[in-house]
Amino acid sequence: MEEKIKAKVMDAAKIKRSLVRMTTEILERNRNLKNLVIVGIRTRGIYLGKRISKLIQDLEKVDIPVGVLDITLYRDDFAELETQHMVQKTEIDFPISKKDVLLVDDVLFTGRTIRAAMDSLFDLGRPQTVQLFVLIDRGHRELPIRPDYVGKVLPTSKREVVQVKLSEVDDADEVLITEPAELK
Repeated sequence: MEEKIKAKVMDAAKIKRSLVRMTTEILERNRNLKNLVIVGIRTRGIYLGKRISKLIQDLEKVDIPVGVLDITLYRDDFAELETQHMVQKTEIDFPISKKDVLLVDDVLFTGRTIRAAMDSLFDLGRPQTVQLFVLIDRGHRELPIRPDYVGKVLPTSKREVVQVKLSEVDDADEVLITEPAELK
């Protein structure tokens, strides 16, 4: 189905400013950076996580490890998906037990992705804390999940789609609101 772009809500400069601001908030909250690890939810959460790690390195001269979390098998709608998602590998080569885990995703919507991510994380160990970082919070929560760090709160209708594009995947940094084009 074709989609029409309703609005471009963030460009590369706004995304970068948001990441710098949120990274500062992370540093203020996490005084012991040696206990902090970042886990990005596949796909765009990975690249946001790597950007946060780089910003922390630039600001504090501390390397924060970044892992990759694939939640496909933990989705509560896995059996209902029209096209089966290809299960990819979770790549976390550091312990998460007793660590402060920064869980990173691009868009927070119903909360189901985050619930699946937390189930997956707890299968790997028992973190000391789990903090949630999202670039966009679009509302419409179905589960009691609230992010600790938010780039932008973006009220949307359920019909609308929020698309986060990152240069590592999409050759551009931008956030768009789209909706299905009207059939004629």
